[in-house]
Amino acid sequence: MKRRNFIQRSAQIGITVLLLGIYACKQNPKKEITDTNAMENMEIEAEPVFKISLAQWSIHRMIRDEGMDPYLFAEKAKSWGFSGLEYVSQLYGEELKAANSSKEAMDKFVERSKAESEKHGLENLIIMIDHEGDLSAADPAERKAAVENHFKWVDAAAALGCHSVRVNLMGSKVAEEWIPASVDGLTQLATYAKDKNINVIVENHGGFSSDAQMLADVIQKVNLPNCGTLPDFGNFCVKREDGSYFGSACIEEYDRYKGIAELMPYAKAVSAKSHDFDEEGNEIHTDYEKMMKIVKDAGYTGYIGVEYEGNELGEEEGILATKKLLTKLLDLSV
Repeated sequence: MKRRNFIQRSAQIGITVLLLGIYACKQNPKKEITDTNAMENMEIEAEPVFKISLAQWSIHRMIRDEGMDPYLFAEKAKSWGFSGLEYVSQLYGEELKAANSSKEAMDKFVERSKAESEKHGLENLIIMIDHEGDLSAADPAERKAAVENHFKWVDAAAALGCHSVRVNLMGSKVAEEWIPASVDGLTQLATYAKDKNINVIVENHGGFSSDAQMLADVIQKVNLPNCGTLPDFGNFCVKREDGSYFGSACIEEYDRYKGIAELMPYAKAVSAKSHDFDEEGNEIHTDYEKMMKIVKDAGYTGYIGVEYEGNELGEEEGILATKKLLTKLLDLSV
């Protein structure tokens, strides 16, 4: 519970107790009030500062390799003890592509996803948008087309009751072009999303977006309240051998702890990326305790998203290992 809400609730309870006391005195001024359970019965249910959500990418192998229906996402997340959902657009790509991403197909995606989330009592949080064009493309026409391709997902997020869409800042690989192009692309999309009450949040996801200082500079230049970041614990590879965003070996990596600290002032969600664990259950590539201290020190409260991407454990085992580690560090009982 936030401090302001606690003070308000405390004041309300105090007034209630005072009025009850005055009323009791008027009814029987000589009777001594001996009910010591009165205050104990007025329980204040404090909500945990953090909750844990599941990023759908954590089960992408189940969906792509094992043929699992992506609409089982909510059911699986519920069975593993999660309370929030972070959808990934590309995991519905085959179905939507077959229908040319028509309004009817998007409406069906929303209807089915919403029904499943409500059935299992989970909160819809984010749609992670992929493969809809480069928001940082140097060419203004290409950039505008990419922005407009994202609109349908902003609409879907609003209909689902999400708070944000996650986007990538891919496009120009020339720094002097990437920054203004990113500012323009984000400004266009966030302006559209504002009327839908949706945030546009950027993940550090390869290339210049993994240079936290550059990404923070872009967010500052956009300067819109519904434009922020989705700091990811593990995505800080700035340059790869073959010049791609993913796939080949990383040859230049930004300091992940410095990066998270620089992105947290603009964070509207947090992604706890994980890969491998030691015998004590600690993630061996990222000091989760150190990361969570950075997150807490930034004043962030809300959902921490589990995103397991490892190969050593099966997806379910890796998801549960990540959740167990976060639960321990956050002192949660979920």
